[in-house]
Amino acid sequence: MYRGPVTLSALSRPEWEARAATHEARVDAATAAHRERRADGRTHPVEDFLFRYYPNSPARLRRWHPGAGVALEDAADLPRATWTHYRTAGDAVVLDVETFLAARGAAVSFVHDLLSATASRPAQLGCFGLHEWAMVYGIPADDVRHSGWPLRLGSAGTDAVVERHGIRCSHFDAYRFFTDSARPRNTVRPTRDSQVAMEQPGCLHAGMDVYKWAFKLTPLVPSDLVADAFDLAREIRVLDMEASPYDLRELGYEPVPIETPEGKAAYLERQRGFAQRSNALRHRLLDVLDNATAGHPVRG
Repeated sequence: MYRGPVTLSALSRPEWEARAATHEARVDAATAAHRERRADGRTHPVEDFLFRYYPNSPARLRRWHPGAGVALEDAADLPRATWTHYRTAGDAVVLDVETFLAARGAAVSFVHDLLSATASRPAQLGCFGLHEWAMVYGIPADDVRHSGWPLRLGSAGTDAVVERHGIRCSHFDAYRFFTDSARPRNTVRPTRDSQVAMEQPGCLHAGMDVYKWAFKLTPLVPSDLVADAFDLAREIRVLDMEASPYDLRELGYEPVPIETPEGKAAYLERQRGFAQRSNALRHRLLDVLDNATAGHPVRG
């Protein structure tokens, strides 16, 4: 994991200010609808997940970081110089990698182990998004997580789909929201302690979680990678809810009816693509961690 020191490059102030502005505009466009709804007190069963389950605000996502090894010239007199884990170097500002690793070494080691293990495994396809069905199985319709939206097949029809299928959810943070009656139907018993041993790239939630690991290791992770992971998580969340038991056609989401052969085929095709794309992001994030920790002891 240690391959030598981070190579320092420099960006002139016009260069880094342009990159920061491009990132800010990208995030503003991606979060505009969410910010408008939040101001009006409205909720959204699909997109709110990216800000409620993942505790990263639009404002934090908007803040641009170049990552390790990039000196921002003519920035020492700007507020950026006082940001956590940054230091000045003459008139430039640079990420203090050693300070970051001293504070976040355990997190870096865990994320590296998790992403390496996940990316090394073949994608297990064919779960058909039944984790969302297991979260409403056997409970009244007015007690489900998104109670303001109808179940497409009703409570009895939803329960019947769960009972006809085997559930094999390997993701602990999905499994822990299963209803009490659905939990025994899962073929595996994921735990927090078994997370590194069980996660695999075909899991939609593991794919969305690449975003979580990227922003949790900010500012070590450059903002373009965090934004790419956010965009993928947003796409995956759409399939997650289109394949769910909820009827969200009023919001423009067409159901992926996983209870039918056609729906299963459509789900598999998109799931396979997301597995490939999430692995590409995992490898990019691993490269960042490898380069940043080269020559620096990490406290695990």
